[in-house]
Amino acid sequence: MHLSRTPAEAAAVAAASGTAAAESPQAGDGEPAEPSHPAGHAPEQPLYVPVRPCACGFALRVFRSPLGTRTAVAFTTERRLSSVLGPDQPSIRLALPAVRALATPLGVATISIDPQLTAPAVRPDPAEPPLTALPG
Repeated sequence: MHLSRTPAEAAAVAAASGTAAAESPQAGDGEPAEPSHPAGHAPEQPLYVPVRPCACGFALRVFRSPLGTRTAVAFTTERRLSSVLGPDQPSIRLALPAVRALATPLGVATISIDPQLTAPAVRPDPAEPPLTALPG
């Protein structure tokens, strides 16, 4: 089961385990060199969540995992979102519990943090004639 912690709770757990946030390795551009969410630990900061425009504003984008299950995605940095989904992908900042609250009514139980692999959307080949219904 996944547990979300408040920043104060996370700091208390880190202090009890002897690790400090200052010990987190940083890459040259200020991002952590390792993911900030090892297995079982959710990032505490708001995430960048891809959305799509709709009649009422924006809606959560839902994707498919490599195994075909529906998943919501979220990114720890705007740069990671842009590198995977492109620079024109609209996004909003949400905490993980808010992403879960949006995904659950859609039947989506999985949230992928910082996915790295994507495939282009399936589009029909414009050179092929459109499909027609068979008579009968």
